[in-house]
Amino acid sequence: MDTYTMTIAGLTRQLPLCPLNEHVRIAAFVIFGDVEITVASAKALLEKAPEFDVLITAEAKGIPLVYEMARQSGKPYYIARKYPKLYMPNAVAVQVRSITTDKEQTLYMDEAEMADIRGKRVLIVDDDAAILLLICDVLSDAGIGVRTAQ
Repeated sequence: MDTYTMTIAGLTRQLPLCPLNEHVRIAAFVIFGDVEITVASAKALLEKAPEFDVLITAEAKGIPLVYEMARQSGKPYYIARKYPKLYMPNAVAVQVRSITTDKEQTLYMDEAEMADIRGKRVLIVDDDAAILLLICDVLSDAGIGVRTAQ
């Protein structure tokens, strides 16, 4: 399998190239289980991030990274869920097509969580631009201002 060499936060990894279609391949990076790169990436992102009060990511691969960013910064984090949970009686839902799954996805955030973050500076952390935009839409629809890391 062809690979792509990625260097992030001073660490190098070989990523497999996975076809999206007959013309496009993406380098697949899965952060699960790579504690060294999770810690180093969180530190590097926090150095570049704008001022924020809370972190948000989707219920997926971003959870270890956003947790580590929260741990290092001392700021709280929230997860946009793939499915509404029993403890989310007033969940807000938005759909998007993810580039990493090539399928429609729905993300849910509880109204109570959104009330907790309303008026705060939100930093969204995710590797999929479609998911970033989806979370932005969910929060913006609820009247919450959003900033994303670049």
